[in-house]
Amino acid sequence: MSKNFLPSQYEDDKKFSVQHNYLAEQFSDKDLILEKIREVVTQGDFTLGREVDKLEEAFAQLIGVKHAIGVGSGTDAIFLSLRALDLQPGDEVITTSFTFYATIGAIVTAGGRPVFCDIEDDFNISIAGIKQLITEKTKAIVPVHWSGRPCEMDEMTKISEEFGIPIIEDACHSILAEYHGKKTGTFGITGCFSFHPLKNLNVWGDGGIITTNSDEMNTKIRLLRNHGLTDRDHCEIFGYNSRLDTIQAAVANHLLGKIDAITNARIENANYLDKGLNAVPEISIPERVNSLKEVFHIYSFMAENRNALAQFLRENGIDAKIHYPIPMHLQPAAQYLNYKKGDFPNSENAANQTLSLPVHEFIKLKDLDFMVSKVKEFYGYG
Repeated sequence: MSKNFLPSQYEDDKKFSVQHNYLAEQFSDKDLILEKIREVVTQGDFTLGREVDKLEEAFAQLIGVKHAIGVGSGTDAIFLSLRALDLQPGDEVITTSFTFYATIGAIVTAGGRPVFCDIEDDFNISIAGIKQLITEKTKAIVPVHWSGRPCEMDEMTKISEEFGIPIIEDACHSILAEYHGKKTGTFGITGCFSFHPLKNLNVWGDGGIITTNSDEMNTKIRLLRNHGLTDRDHCEIFGYNSRLDTIQAAVANHLLGKIDAITNARIENANYLDKGLNAVPEISIPERVNSLKEVFHIYSFMAENRNALAQFLRENGIDAKIHYPIPMHLQPAAQYLNYKKGDFPNSENAANQTLSLPVHEFIKLKDLDFMVSKVKEFYGYG
């Protein structure tokens, strides 16, 4: 790989009339944000400044926890949470085989060995599978609230308590998602959120935040994110540089007041797509459960003849994406873990059949109708 592959991807995505990318619309009021950034520049507190303090306090209140710690990314949120558990070489961390690469990368760079678990029909980790994988080397469980749908946290919490194994929630997709009225990011010893530009609450680059009710984890992670410094002159432990930039915190603070509207719009759009696509026998949508509040980072479903459908939709201007075509246990980077094809059939089936459509808050009714009509047309119901 000789250069950054993302700019060409950004250019390719512009050709679609219905896109996953909505940043121009979301930041159409950029002058208001730039004014806040101007204040940061004037004050000169670029590193762990006032806007970071403000965001941490507001986010902790939003989620309903004692502490929130701003960090460099959602990946770092998982990594630092695991480092705070003092993982040793050979320590095992149970997680899903159907996730974004960052979940596994964070486990590996924190010193852990990923132990993969299959998924259920909702794309989330199998609770029964977790219990079967626990050994004396298991030091953490990292569930992923896939696309903003909460995992089965009651049973997972019971397992955690029974075996004394902490839960680190990968909640990067799931700001404001709820399980039985309780927000994700409050069940584990930490919750890990991402502010990546295409997340439900986003910034102008990378950023993340960790939630916890543990005073001990709060203290340790705050040290780890900032070189282990207790003040300018004293280093308590040797840590890392993973500070949420003050400028990015200013962007996040601007959007925080909009997060309820953003979330509600995504839910409404997903409900509309559900109604339209449920009439298509070749489409399988995860069952919606009243006790769960899904926040739809993306809108995913299973589709027969998926690849051909994706190509058809793209040819018709719809940015249909595959999240993700290769499960984690079959990625080249995971070869050393010695998994093989067939080990996790549900994850592999999802990788072969899942498709995602845009569902963000700037999708218009005509866009929703257009996507549904094109799916129906592909399967011969148009």
